This record gives sequence, structure tokens and C-alpha cells, in this order.
Amino acid sequence: MIGGGGREHALRHVLARTATVIDDSDRADLVVIGPDAEVVDGLADRLRARGLRVFAPGADGGRLEGSKAWMKDVLRDAGVPTARHAVFTDVAPAVAFLKTMEPPYVVKTDGLAAGKGVLVTDSLAAAADDVAAKLSGAAFGAAGRTVVIEEGLAGPELSVLAVCNGRDFALLPSARDHKRLGEGDVGPNTGGMGAYSPVPEIDGIDVADAVGRTLAELVRRGIDYRGVLYAGFILTGDGPRILEYNVRFGDPEAQAVLPRLTSDLAELLAAAATGQPLPEVTVGDDAAVTVALAAAGYPRDAVAGDIITGLADAEAMDGVLVFRAAATADAGGGLLTGGGRELHVTALAPTLPEARRRAYHAIDRIHFAGMQFRRDIGADAA
Repeated sequence: MIGGGGREHALRHVLARTATVIDDSDRADLVVIGPDAEVVDGLADRLRARGLRVFAPGADGGRLEGSKAWMKDVLRDAGVPTARHAVFTDVAPAVAFLKTMEPPYVVKTDGLAAGKGVLVTDSLAAAADDVAAKLSGAAFGAAGRTVVIEEGLAGPELSVLAVCNGRDFALLPSARDHKRLGEGDVGPNTGGMGAYSPVPEIDGIDVADAVGRTLAELVRRGIDYRGVLYAGFILTGDGPRILEYNVRFGDPEAQAVLPRLTSDLAELLAAAATGQPLPEVTVGDDAAVTVALAAAGYPRDAVAGDIITGLADAEAMDGVLVFRAAATADAGGGLLTGGGRELHVTALAPTLPEARRRAYHAIDRIHFAGMQFRRDIGADAA
């Protein structure tokens, strides 16, 4: 298992039901790569070149997340509906395009930005300033020197994780992420402040078509995609539209989705990694709610080094799992904030409202200075 965040902690937890999880890739029967940066950088290619079996796409498939502009080209060629958009490297034409649009304005870095490279605003001036900051490199360095500007779409969002073996895919349970820092979806974008699974209103919505068309287009381009294809949808009045693709398990969606599985995750990922037929995915009846606990100052100026207490009390609660993310161990074995989303508290229960109650009761037992979290995760479904 490569990676040490909350997503990877959840993967380790669920894989450990049927497999021994280690950190030494040379001794592993299967290598699972968690973080996006390593995938986009081509780590899977280098490991495969050493004869290892790897669950993650190569650098060619990694472009789906590494370049939003390239991803939009794939969607166009695959015939998958998405927002109207244009790509820019210069400020003047970008601002001119913004002036042709109606608010809200959406400005995205082309490259990786840890989930924080998207501005959604009703202010044309703020959007223009953001374009200038990104294209200059001041905001996100090289990742922002190309921007994608797209129309703002209205509707609830939906995350779907598809495990792909290069030709076929298996869908995992639906989830919904909460990106903004503040309750009521206000404040800056983050890596994700919480998620829940399942999403009740997915019934009757065909999300598999977009995934299937995308995978077929990757095959047409000669890309052997063996890993997770994370599809971020928005459910508009005109039907589902793809907002983004990621090339790894969602974070924090993985923390809500993976614990619900009753089938063998290690078997599924191994089959995908070797291009074999995918086994059936089975899911328990319990719903799950995951809430991120972030350090003071997150997402821009997160504070590190604050003492975290109450973790053992929270983990002892029925149906509660606590996944460690940025939190780090001190010399005495305690936990300190690491300067990000520190912990993810996941609760499972027969219904979403009960899972929410369990999650927040567990959070009430955890303390650190300046702890930030949202109390409305899953409230739209409960």
C-alpha cells in the first residue's frame, strides 16, 4: 500500500480483512497506489517495469486528473456530457471568455492542486483576479499556468468509483462529497470535508453509460487503464454531467464507501491489476457517514503540532472507525496535528440519520486546538 492519508488508511483497513498489507513493494503480490500525484507521475509504469502487479493507471491514464484540459478532450471524443468550457494560457482571452458567461463562474487549474484549485464565484472581478493569479503561477505554480473556465452547473453532486481492468469496470456504491470548508457549502474549496454513502436519489440515473464511454475512448487511444476511475457528476435538470475525473480512490469518499463492502476488495483489485474478469461487488445494508476533522487554518494556513485527544474513546464506540490522515505520532505515542485534514471519523448504521448521529457523537469525544469540521455532512439526505 503506497500512501499515508485517510484514503490509504481506509484502504488498508478494508484490504486487511483478507490480505496482509505491507509497505515494501518488492515483497508484495499486489501494489495499490493511493495518492494522485504518484499516479500522475507514472509510478505505476515504473513498478510494472520491475515486474510488479500494480493497481493504478499508468501516466497515460493519469492525464485524466493531471490535465483537466486533456480530460475535457476525452469527454468530447467519448460523447460524454459536460459543462461548456474553454482552455486558456493568457489572461486577456480568458477574461474575455468570462464576460460571455453568466455567473457562477468556474475557474480550474489544469494540473493537480490537492483539491483546492477550483474557484466558484458569482463575482466577475473575483474570477478575473483568480485567472490572473493562476496563470502567473502565483497561486498554484506550474499547475495553474493553464486554466479551464467552464459554465457553472446547478444541481446535487454525486461521486461514483469504478474499478477498471482495462476493458471492463465494476461500480462501487455511490457517495456524495462535501467540498467547501463551511456548513451550507460556503467558504473555500478543500480536499473534502466529509462524505456519505449511499446517495438515495441515484435511483433511475444512468451513471454507468458515461464511465463506459470514457473507458472505451481510453481503449481507442491505446490506454490500458487498470485502476480506479473516479467520476464526479452533477445532476442537472438536463441529466447527469461529468464535472471531473480522478484517477484514484476519492478522499473522503473511500472512507465512506469501502467499509460498506462485503465482497473481497483485495480480490477485486488484483483482478483489475492483471486484466482479469472482475468479481461481483457486494455491499452491506448499513449506510456510512464520514466527517473530516481539519487543523486550525486549513486549507491555506493549516497549523501543525497541536495535541489530539479522545481518539481511543471515539474508536471504542459501536459502528465507528477513525482513519488517520495528516495526524502524526509524537515521541510518546500520542497524536499531533500535521497541518491538514487530520482525521476522518466514519460511522456505519442501518440508516443515514443514525450514521450521522454516531459520527457526530464520536467527534464530540475528540479534541485539538482550532479543530474544524462541518456539522451538516449528510444532512441533505437525512
